[in-house]
Amino acid sequence: MLENSRISKYFLLLATMLGTSMVIGDGILTPCISVLSAVGGIKEATSAMTEERIVWVSVAILVCLFMVQRFGTDKVGYSFAPIICVWFSLIAGIGVYDFIKFDPTVVKAVNPQYIVDYFRRNKKDAWISLGGIVLSITGTEALFADVGHFTVLSIQISMCCVTYPALILAYTGQSSFLRKNMDDVLDTFFKSIPKPIYWPTFVVAVVAAIIASQAMISGTFSNIQQSLSLGCFPRVKIVHTSAKYEGQVFIPEINYLLMIACVAVTLGFRTTAKIGNAYGIAVVFVMTLTSSFLILIMIIIWKTNILLVISYIVIICSIELMYLSSVLYKFDQGGYLPLAFAIVLMSIMYIWNDVYRRKYHYELNHKVSAEKVKEIAVHTSFCRIPGLAIFYSELVHGIPPIFEHYVANVPALHSVLVFVSIKSLPIGKVPVEERFLFRRVQPSELNVFRCVVRYGYTDVRNEQEPFEMILVERLKGFIKEDFLLKANSRTIREGAELGDDENGNGNGDEIEGEGMEAREIEVLDKARRAGVVHFVGEHEVVARKGAGIGKRIMIDYAYNFLKRNLRQTDKVFDIPHKRMLKVGMTYEL
Repeated sequence: MLENSRISKYFLLLATMLGTSMVIGDGILTPCISVLSAVGGIKEATSAMTEERIVWVSVAILVCLFMVQRFGTDKVGYSFAPIICVWFSLIAGIGVYDFIKFDPTVVKAVNPQYIVDYFRRNKKDAWISLGGIVLSITGTEALFADVGHFTVLSIQISMCCVTYPALILAYTGQSSFLRKNMDDVLDTFFKSIPKPIYWPTFVVAVVAAIIASQAMISGTFSNIQQSLSLGCFPRVKIVHTSAKYEGQVFIPEINYLLMIACVAVTLGFRTTAKIGNAYGIAVVFVMTLTSSFLILIMIIIWKTNILLVISYIVIICSIELMYLSSVLYKFDQGGYLPLAFAIVLMSIMYIWNDVYRRKYHYELNHKVSAEKVKEIAVHTSFCRIPGLAIFYSELVHGIPPIFEHYVANVPALHSVLVFVSIKSLPIGKVPVEERFLFRRVQPSELNVFRCVVRYGYTDVRNEQEPFEMILVERLKGFIKEDFLLKANSRTIREGAELGDDENGNGNGDEIEGEGMEAREIEVLDKARRAGVVHFVGEHEVVARKGAGIGKRIMIDYAYNFLKRNLRQTDKVFDIPHKRMLKVGMTYEL
């Protein structure tokens, strides 16, 4: 049903984009609220730290945090791991201390009757307070990001054996503290710290806030990387910082945009109260959407028993929707911010994805057939000039329409043509001998080839001269293998037809084949010595005549604005500029 419904497909696409956009928005808000709340704790030690100074110290820490992202999660994570262990030990120890010192009877709170009484007494205020309560579980939505960096088992052990017990002890201790100090509810954590360990705890709290920010920043990078691979995000530079884990990536452009957004939010909101309202909406929205998609997976992929699905909806989804309704109550008190982020990001992702698909289908429908290539190459009005021409395209099968457009305006072809499509694989390295996949465009006299170049995420792309040299050497190897296969198949066929006693001409055919192979390799060598030219399509995308106003705005203005201000094809492929020619062509979509 979903596969056949166009409306359902678009709804799922938009819902997925919304969830992705909210996670990216979460990646902006998490560093702000984490660092600002941690630095704000210094007010308990000295009155000299005004709100203005706290904000600027937070901004300085945020800038430093984003500056170290380029070193990668491995290096950052190894330096943070001991500190996070100290942090959990501290909050658990402080919790136990406060629990024993102030009021151990708070353990009675595990009785669900107390939450029922709480809602009976406070009614609407109790429902509104859920928006603040949900902040105690924020951060769990970032666990998906850790899967790209660590094993599932390590995450399960650390969460169940370290994180969760430490948090339970910390919140229990704060509850005991509040039983005797009701007026300190606004700064419970820092006021509940024993005086002798205040400063060590404060320092570790600031660093722990930075670590929490690091998790969401890494998650944002991972999300954008996956969106880019699906054609749902504009071209950006992906830097893999680990040879072992594919998910450990760094995106320079996004890193700087996140830093600017975090600084702007911190300076604009200035307090954790308003940022908390925005943060709560982002977190609960992500959780609710995740649960909704999980229900689809349970029904369609896992084929889960319908009673279990209904139980999940009743228990989990009803709780999440209750929290969502509570955080949305404070929409006008800063809660609008993540939704504003989401709308902007969703618009960018939808426009790019829609035009990307239209452009790909246009190239697929207008690709040049093998017969057309033969007709072009043997046409008497065309001359073959010495040299090797490399045409870049996203098409793996077929020859892109940019080739036909080029020869229609320039009646000359290089002696050897190679159509290259560069693809990234989800593995660390691709051996050089397996990197190039060639296929000949018939007839062989044309010297036209198609090539798919496969790279792993840690391979270095196009080191200019080495890339050209390796391509030519691998092409020579392909030509030799091609002639060898033809010779073997011809020998087997002739042996079957004529019998073993009539294979006297086999040596003559073999000598002739070797001569053709040598001539073709010689043509390739001459072409390389004459010069290598890289042809890149410079596509101008416009809405076709008769298109509606919405389509014209999306393609002619929005998409082209994004395209002009983002990374171009030659930068993505690192093509040497001295030997690069851009071929302009208009796609009417």
